[in-house]
Amino acid sequence: MASVAILLTSASFAEAAMALKQIAEGFTSPLALVPFADGSGRLLVADQVGTVQVLSKAGQVQDKLFLDLRGRLVKINEGFDERGLLSLALHPKFQRNRRLFVFYSAPLRKEAPADWDHTSHISEFKVRDDDPLQVDLASEKILLQIDKPYFNHNGGRLAFGPDGLLYIAVGDGGNGNDVGRGHSPQGNGQDTTTLLGKMVRIDVDKGSPYAIPSSNPFAAGKGRPEIFAYGLRNPWGISFDRGGKHELFAADVGQDRFEEINIIVNGGNYGWNIREGLGCFDPKKPTKPPEDCPKVGANGEPLLDPIITYKNLKGFAKDPDAMGTSVTGGYVYRGKALPKLTGRYIFADWSRLWVKADGVLFVATRPASKESTSWSLETLDLVAQPNGRIGKFVVALGQDADGEVYVLTNDSNRVAGKTGRVFKLVPE
Repeated sequence: MASVAILLTSASFAEAAMALKQIAEGFTSPLALVPFADGSGRLLVADQVGTVQVLSKAGQVQDKLFLDLRGRLVKINEGFDERGLLSLALHPKFQRNRRLFVFYSAPLRKEAPADWDHTSHISEFKVRDDDPLQVDLASEKILLQIDKPYFNHNGGRLAFGPDGLLYIAVGDGGNGNDVGRGHSPQGNGQDTTTLLGKMVRIDVDKGSPYAIPSSNPFAAGKGRPEIFAYGLRNPWGISFDRGGKHELFAADVGQDRFEEINIIVNGGNYGWNIREGLGCFDPKKPTKPPEDCPKVGANGEPLLDPIITYKNLKGFAKDPDAMGTSVTGGYVYRGKALPKLTGRYIFADWSRLWVKADGVLFVATRPASKESTSWSLETLDLVAQPNGRIGKFVVALGQDADGEVYVLTNDSNRVAGKTGRVFKLVPE
């Protein structure tokens, strides 16, 4: 099937020159950036290796760690690895209650099948009473433990919604095609009895250790009550629009053919592993999709279309429209420095190449017609980096308290070294 998004030129942004300004360096793989929420302009940067550091408004990295989880992580490979400290979210009332939440990969718990890989922890911590810039490790309260059969497809992104609830993106469990040990016959994405392949929503202000929002689609049964939406493969990057309708955007990494961005709604089924992007998918023949496939899930619910898809170079190596290999989710721009981008969704692809850093920045624009759900897509042309190709692996994006957008990168596809950098998107 044709891609839902149309690749355009970058000419519409030519009159508003933009650049990436390096803010900080010395990280390994910085996977999350969030404002400290105290009015100081400080940022928190979470590194995949298990640390969180404070970044001053001037770009200085504080020597003392805000949080150090290295002793609680599963052993991380120095080669490519999708495990580690994957996300950080501050409670909406953080200034008053000093509560924060993390998603990290812990060693496999004893209750899990012995041949599985690790256990994901979604945990709450509190900042120390005697030091507002350091987390009390003894305060950890594990909210959820999700056993993972493989090391990959963890998802792991966290975000608080405008409703004050915590949203958790969880991958399908790993391997490929949503098959293998720990995968349901119909695939974990479509199995509502597991949290794998789901968008989870919980209330961290009620219950013990949390409460189920009554409007969750399976709150009354027929599925895990924590589920908010399903049919996801490996959601890498979720964010709520700070303006507009405060929609929830989620990037979902594809198998070999299509990368996609979805707007997530309550009870939505996004198709994996029946579909990949807009096309059909056959887990037994992942590179040869059938011409036709179900348009509804097992309960008759419609499979929802992504707002953006683009071709993956693994499946379309010689296609000029193929643009990357692994989507990295971003943010709807709500800052003031780049007014031409207001209301547009800024995101990236990790890299066009596996062995060489060749990440790409994109900007997507909402359709003018209310009858269309397809967003147009352009590469984000930057000064000295035309066509959005920045020569680095783009591991994540971030947004500060003012709505400005940051790009988090490293120079290697390994969890090693200190090539991780934080850049800010600025006018030139």
